[in-house]
Amino acid sequence: MKIELKEITAQELTNSYQDNEENGVVGYGGKLDIRPPYQREFIYKDKQRDAVIDTITKEFPLNVMYWAVREDGNFEVIDGQQRTISIAQFVEGDFAFNNRYFHNLQNDEREKILNYKLMIYLCSGTDSEKLEWFRTINIAGEKLTDQELRNAVYSGSWVSDAKRYFSKNSCAAYGLGGDYLNGSAIRQEYLESTIKWISSDDIEHYMAENQHEPNANEIWLYFQSVINWVKTVFPKYRREMKGIEWGLLFNEFNNQKFDSKKLETEIAKLMEDEDVGSKKGIYTYVLTRKEKYLNIRAFSPNQKRAAYEKQKGICVVCKESFKIEEMEADHITPWHEGGKTDEKNCQMLCKEDNRRKSGK
Repeated sequence: MKIELKEITAQELTNSYQDNEENGVVGYGGKLDIRPPYQREFIYKDKQRDAVIDTITKEFPLNVMYWAVREDGNFEVIDGQQRTISIAQFVEGDFAFNNRYFHNLQNDEREKILNYKLMIYLCSGTDSEKLEWFRTINIAGEKLTDQELRNAVYSGSWVSDAKRYFSKNSCAAYGLGGDYLNGSAIRQEYLESTIKWISSDDIEHYMAENQHEPNANEIWLYFQSVINWVKTVFPKYRREMKGIEWGLLFNEFNNQKFDSKKLETEIAKLMEDEDVGSKKGIYTYVLTRKEKYLNIRAFSPNQKRAAYEKQKGICVVCKESFKIEEMEADHITPWHEGGKTDEKNCQMLCKEDNRRKSGK
C-alpha cells in the first residue's frame, strides 16, 4: 500500500460537485467518487454538518481524509464522505450556517471558505488493501453498522442494485414494509433483515454467492412476497407487528392455509389477556403455538411463598419435602386451558417434577 499526503482547497474539492441518481456523488472536477458502492448514505445531522462549517470558518484543521487511487487515475473516498458532502452542500447553498447561506456571505468570507486547505492521504493498492484501510480508519466518527461493512466486503453490481430498493429513507422497501421492520433503511438495516430472512440467517454466504449478479431482483421479489403474505394473513395492523422476524415465519408457514378472521379473534383476546407479557410475541405464537413467545406472567414471590406454606413445603407430585428455593411455581390449570396466574392457581413442585411436567 502506497500512501501520499496531498493538500487541496475546499474550492478544488467542490469543483463540479454533483449528487444525483445518474452520476452518483462526485466532486474534485469529476475525478472523485464521493460515495463508492461500499459507502453509506449521507447521515450527518444538522448539528454535525454545522460543526464542519464552524471548523472551516474558524480556520481550525479538519481531520485528515483518505482517498483511494483508482487504476484510471481518479479517486474514491475511503474516509471523509460526510465531511466532504457537508462542505459541498454548504457551498452549493443547500443549507444555512448561523442563519446565513453561502450566497449571503461577503466576498472575503466566501473566499476564506473556498481557500480553506484540506489534507488528503492518497492510498494506492489492491481492493482488499483499500477495504482493510476502510475498516481501520472508520473507527472514529459515525461507526459503520455490520451491514455497511458487509456492503464494503461484497461490493459489486448486486449490492448497488439492492441498495436501490432497500437503502434510502424513501426507498421502495420503506414504502411497502416500513411499518413491519425495525431500524433504518439508510443504515442498511432493512437490507440486513431481508438478507437474514432469505438466507435463513447466513448473510455473508448469501452475499458472497450473489456479489456479481447483475441485479437484486430475487431478494426484492422475496421481500414483496413476505410483506404481502403478512398483510394477507394479518390484515389488521397493530404497532406490535413492527420488528417481528416476518421473513423467517414466512419461510416456515407461507404454504399453510390460515383463517385470518379466526386468527384476528384470537389475537384480540390475547391482547386483552393480562397474563401475556409479550404482546409482540402473540403473532409468532398463533403460528407456532409455542407459549415461550408469549412470556406468560410468572407467579410473584408472595404467591410462591403462600403456596409453599399452604403445602407445608411438600411437592404435590412426589410428596417429598423441599426448601422453597428447591421448588418452582406451576399453574394448576395450565394457562392455555384458561388457568390464571393468581394465588388460587399456584402450586409448588420440586424442580425435577416441574421439568418433567413441562416436558410432556
